[in-house]
Amino acid sequence: MIKYHLITYGCQMNKSDSERIVSVLEKSGFKSTTQDRADILILNLCSVRQSAIDRVWGILRKTKNQTVILTGCILPADKQKFQNKVDLILDIKDLPRWPEKFKIKNSIPDRIGDEIKNFPEVHPDYFSINPDHSSKFEAYVPIMTGCNNFCAYCAVPYTRGREVSRPVEDIIQEVHTLIIQGYKLIILLGQNVNSYKSKISNFSLFERSLAEGQFLISNKISNFKFQISKNTSVNFPTLLKLISRIPGDYWLSFLTSHPKDLSDELINCFKECEHLIPYLHLPLQSGSNKILKAMNRNYTATDYVKLIKQVKQIKPMVAVSTDIIVGFPSETKKEFEATAKLMKKIKFDMAYLAQYSPRPGTAAAKLKDNVLATEKARRRSALNEILKKTALNNNKKMVGKRIEVLIEKCNNKNECLGKTKNFKDVKINVAPAFRQEKIRPKGRSYTIKKDLIGQFAKVKITKANAWNLEGKLII
Repeated sequence: MIKYHLITYGCQMNKSDSERIVSVLEKSGFKSTTQDRADILILNLCSVRQSAIDRVWGILRKTKNQTVILTGCILPADKQKFQNKVDLILDIKDLPRWPEKFKIKNSIPDRIGDEIKNFPEVHPDYFSINPDHSSKFEAYVPIMTGCNNFCAYCAVPYTRGREVSRPVEDIIQEVHTLIIQGYKLIILLGQNVNSYKSKISNFSLFERSLAEGQFLISNKISNFKFQISKNTSVNFPTLLKLISRIPGDYWLSFLTSHPKDLSDELINCFKECEHLIPYLHLPLQSGSNKILKAMNRNYTATDYVKLIKQVKQIKPMVAVSTDIIVGFPSETKKEFEATAKLMKKIKFDMAYLAQYSPRPGTAAAKLKDNVLATEKARRRSALNEILKKTALNNNKKMVGKRIEVLIEKCNNKNECLGKTKNFKDVKINVAPAFRQEKIRPKGRSYTIKKDLIGQFAKVKITKANAWNLEGKLII
């Protein structure tokens, strides 16, 4: 039996890819094990940041007598450096044919090649592979891959290629299956989900009604219809509306959006889509118009502020998170202060702060990396202090409220961890009575499952911290 260990770096898209890798490996006779006991070590890489590549080099230096395979978002320059250090570098898009590639590669030991079973199906693309989800109640669903934006600092167009959208029928079928299986949180993934576009081609799923001039989803999804004109491409807002009308008890979210493509139609989805949760991740990257232009972001700081204002008018309780890069080439202290000022104005709930590192092949790599590492660290720390204050103030507004929470983990100390509808982490005190089979508050009878994980629960928020909330479980 072949034993493997898979390590994943990078964003949610890489995590989703890893779930499909596991599916292929398990169907091919592989079994997961610890890193030190694995015959094959698979590293799902991310060339987006140098720090991730540095961690891979650290692992390779410690690896002995193991077959090492690399995949994921790997820049050509990084591939060249790794070429003679590993046994195989495989394209994630070629995942359905991995088992065959294992067999024919001379560097793979014969005992491994001989043991690999034939993969039972041939898929036209790797998105057609049913993933082996790491969670029983939260699922990533990729709707597209690649990116056409070519931001100056970003490696994605060079690692994943240009944008390719999945067929709308495939996405809806996958989401519908997850909902039937009891999944509570569905997160649609793409490097820029806003630019999703797909024509309806499978009329076994969408059936035209001549009488009403509508396309109807087949009886797999009952009591649902949505008007779509003939030969019209389905854009991202329409996809959200289609999915949100699938019946069930679930939350719907998406990652990641580009501000230049955040349309009025998409913003209105926060009001029109029943299952879409009030959470928006919208990368800012910089508050300086000069730096935004150098980054090739194609919007201004004023544009960004207007978008956030518009979203909050539609959905006041929406939580907004962002990405920000400090120390981009030529960023002066004044330009950094513009970012700090904008952070204070917008009052983000969360921000993922990165120090700029040049990526080979990108436009920014040609620029002089002229901001000292110590200054980058100082700027990141300063933004983090602003974030602590705004996040804490936002969280304080939730104290005393009774809200719905998705329970993700529980321990033996009557504590659970969960997530609110606007994606805030909550530490929950679960009284012993709630762990019993039945309780009868105020004369009413309820059955409480001992295992709360993966369930929606009502929680009263009792305390606010900068990075999370605290509360107690209620009926």
